[in-house]
Amino acid sequence: MTTTVAVPLWLFVLILLFAGVTFASHFLFPSVRWFFRRRLERVVARLNQRLERPIQPFKLARRYDMIQRLFYDPQVMQAVADHAKAEGVPENVAAELARDYAREIVPSFSASAYFGVAIRLARFLSNALYRVRLGHYADEGLSGIDPDATVIFVMNHRSNMDYVLVTYLAAERSALSYAVGEWAQVWPLSRLIRAMGAYFIRRKSRNELYRRVLARYVQLATEAGVTQAMFPEGGLSRTGALMAPKLGLLKYILDGVDPARRDVVFVPVGLNYDRVLEDRNLIAAARDPAHRFDAGLGVVAWSALRQLWLRVTGRFHRFGYAAVSFGAPLSLARFRAEAGVAPDALAAELMRRIGAIVPVLPVPVVAELLLREGPLNRDALVSGFTALTDAMPGAHVHIARDDNAYAVDYALRLLAERRLIVETEGRFAPVSAERAVLEFYANSIRHLLPESEAHLSAPAKEISATAGS
Repeated sequence: MTTTVAVPLWLFVLILLFAGVTFASHFLFPSVRWFFRRRLERVVARLNQRLERPIQPFKLARRYDMIQRLFYDPQVMQAVADHAKAEGVPENVAAELARDYAREIVPSFSASAYFGVAIRLARFLSNALYRVRLGHYADEGLSGIDPDATVIFVMNHRSNMDYVLVTYLAAERSALSYAVGEWAQVWPLSRLIRAMGAYFIRRKSRNELYRRVLARYVQLATEAGVTQAMFPEGGLSRTGALMAPKLGLLKYILDGVDPARRDVVFVPVGLNYDRVLEDRNLIAAARDPAHRFDAGLGVVAWSALRQLWLRVTGRFHRFGYAAVSFGAPLSLARFRAEAGVAPDALAAELMRRIGAIVPVLPVPVVAELLLREGPLNRDALVSGFTALTDAMPGAHVHIARDDNAYAVDYALRLLAERRLIVETEGRFAPVSAERAVLEFYANSIRHLLPESEAHLSAPAKEISATAGS
């Protein structure tokens, strides 16, 4: 027992290393994890006291536990068996594929990352790049939502800045769980996005097993009351106009949720911008389906960094206004009682409500006037601006400083800085090569215009002709 054993130095170091790892894993790490877990619980408890929609335990579960729960869900197990039979592969092979899908989808929410980093970053970026405005807020309807209901924010998708803006403006209500596409699965961005509670989806996947695993995750989160945010259009609008809704996620929710046990309440959100960072990329993709569609967060980040450099060098001007409107909520239980359970009917109603609250901003209005009327002087533009906004009585129009003339001047400056318009003898006209960009912005409000607007043209043309004579 007391015999001396000689061992090489490298082996001795290796033994000490293994001993240290064993000690840490059995004694140190559990204590450290317990310490941080207790601290996290206290942080979440304080957050839940000020949030309108408390963070649900489902969202706080360890990612490993959530993956196991999703993987061993009876419906996922049945999907595994069906996939193995359909593809003629062993069930263990299909099961491993389903586990990979679960790992890919399930987030790893961190309250510290969301409220300590994401909210601050979202606030900074939003206000650094735009003049942010809350276009409309249906306070009475939002405050009357059943506390036990699952709230899902549904919004039009104009830019990747949508995530940032809504995260910032909804910070006092709850932590949002987004469905994000493949563009975000880039390290280390993917780690941050998972920590913010977002889950990844393959938007164009035709794999039935993948879709059933994804559907079950969405259903479990909805059943647990997790506050979510989704884009019914399924992707960024490449024309600037509202697009037809995609039924994927909505159908998953309708198929798996019983409103009698926990109601689902959809909150429509309308967004609009005086400038979309990815506009030219989106327009190019709309023109040519073969165009490599590169309008991911990298484009936004690069633009943001470039503008920050301009700010440092004193040459920066913000991109105009960015506005968000929150509309009256729609209860799924009430909708089912009145209109049935058809996903397409629900999607159409949600898009109608979203479209009705899309904010009307200076640049889209001026773009529409110049495209419709041709060259106009400033007075004609102010007159046309007034007539056009008056023709949308139910719309949420943001008029800068409540002054139509200032709003027109502001829009003209933004458009001139981007060389989208040209001034000749006091008249402003679209640059012919840039008409598609102006169309992109005008499209964002055209669904709010009445079908016939011939009466709007005459006053503007008359003023323009008088001033030019």
